[in-house]
Amino acid sequence: MPTDIEIARAATLQPISAIADRIGIPDAALHPYGRHIAKIDHAHIASLEAKPEGKLVLVTAISPTPAGEGKTTTTVGLGDALNRIGKKTVICLREPSLGPCFGMKGGAAGGGKAQVVPMEAINLHFTGDFHAITSAHSLAAALIDNHIYWGNERGIDLRRIAWRRVVDMNDRALRSITQSLGGVANGYPREDGFDITVASEVMAVFCLARDLADLEARLGRIVVAETRDRKAVTLADLKATGAMTVLLKDALQPNLVQTLEGSPALIHGGPFANIAHGCNSVIATRTGLRLGDYAVTEAGFGADLGAEKFIDIKCRQTGLSPSAVVIVATVRALKMHGGVEKKALGSENVAALEKGFANLARHVENVRRFGLPVVVAVNHFHADTEAEHAALKALCRDKLDVEAITCRHWAEGGAGAEDLARAVVALAEGGAPKTPNFVYPEDAKLTDKIRTIAQTLYGAADIQVESKAAAKLAQFEKDGYGKLPVCMAKTQYSFSTDPGLIGAPSGHVVAVRDVRLSAGAGFVVVICGEIMTMPGLPKVPAAEGIYLDADGQIEGLF
Repeated sequence: MPTDIEIARAATLQPISAIADRIGIPDAALHPYGRHIAKIDHAHIASLEAKPEGKLVLVTAISPTPAGEGKTTTTVGLGDALNRIGKKTVICLREPSLGPCFGMKGGAAGGGKAQVVPMEAINLHFTGDFHAITSAHSLAAALIDNHIYWGNERGIDLRRIAWRRVVDMNDRALRSITQSLGGVANGYPREDGFDITVASEVMAVFCLARDLADLEARLGRIVVAETRDRKAVTLADLKATGAMTVLLKDALQPNLVQTLEGSPALIHGGPFANIAHGCNSVIATRTGLRLGDYAVTEAGFGADLGAEKFIDIKCRQTGLSPSAVVIVATVRALKMHGGVEKKALGSENVAALEKGFANLARHVENVRRFGLPVVVAVNHFHADTEAEHAALKALCRDKLDVEAITCRHWAEGGAGAEDLARAVVALAEGGAPKTPNFVYPEDAKLTDKIRTIAQTLYGAADIQVESKAAAKLAQFEKDGYGKLPVCMAKTQYSFSTDPGLIGAPSGHVVAVRDVRLSAGAGFVVVICGEIMTMPGLPKVPAAEGIYLDADGQIEGLF
């Protein structure tokens, strides 16, 4: 099998206007970025508001492992398969971040014969959306320090500035810095730090905003600091929102690309799911639903993170509700959850599969708590055996009463996921609820919301909130933010806060180290364990294998 980038490069792409025409978008509504990428005009998106929405399919997964699960690959393969069986479908994905692309993931546009293309452009600068978000965030940071430099009219307490800086790269050296050194002309020295761009509240606001007006209003509600008497200072107070919206105006238009099979795909926005809410933009999702019979989207990492936030944050704020949920699993990953080391995954081991099945079982049970119909997509790897697949299907049928379908979209494209597509249609047209069951009520205390997620979805005995975080939560309640949902920031590798505790652990304690208010996005970020909002590069970064060949072609993006 050729590499992903070789497959992508060998494909014959259609002009983006032809892809747009398939879903009723006229040329006048496109802002082309070359021959195969275009943004969709704000005015055209607004003109779609009266159209009925199609059915929404959410793709999530088991807890990720180094063995790989292929959630994005399955999302693309399912979208292609739905189009193959006659269901007009639009795929809605997040944009890749440069940090993980150069860190440990390589490309992030699907894989094998289930990819979105042009692969190199999507994985690198694409249409510059992340750069615009970084610039808007950086403008806000500059305006805060400039306000203080020129007299500090708002009385900002330099000890209580919550707005960190961002860059779209994994760089552990920037987590904690000291700024404004070098004398009076450079401002007031203080401690600061960087997050990765996808953890910025601007990214979260960008992905939850309904339109430009809502974007500006949300930006204005962002709390960036406090005064000495603990009064909030917002970006609206600093008159930052107009210029920030200008920087984001073009970026807020969704990006249209295509799959290898010519299915339309909207790739827009990209908050992480372990340190943010992990979903593509509301604008792209709504647009996809109005342009097709089906919109297939994904939520980052396992269902305990991505799917929970999709339901409790995105659906709660927008009124969206999936008609069906797909949980992606692999035989390899489940064997790893059963204790098998990565180097031994090529050998048949039904016993380890049965042990690791507990992880899938909990994710299925959790999705059912939302009141949503679910199917399991078993992403096929070449070393899998028939006995392992048969055992997994029997476990799903006998213990969970859920269908598990072997999918070969990586090797076969959409044709390899047609059985999954038919199962999804049967679930979606069987009458899903108009509103999912949220994990917790809006009016519960913030601490109770955290505890409910930990105990109900993670299998925890309780939570342990550090004193600093508890004081912040109490202050948020006092300031009127108690009804906001919570966005859990924890390791993606485990139901616990310990990445080494794989499978389906129970009885553990979820440690809450810190909390952050995201008033513009409309949630409270809960930082659990040792999760970092600025990742570092691994010992051998993917960047070491990325290069231009003698013909100027990009190599090494997997």
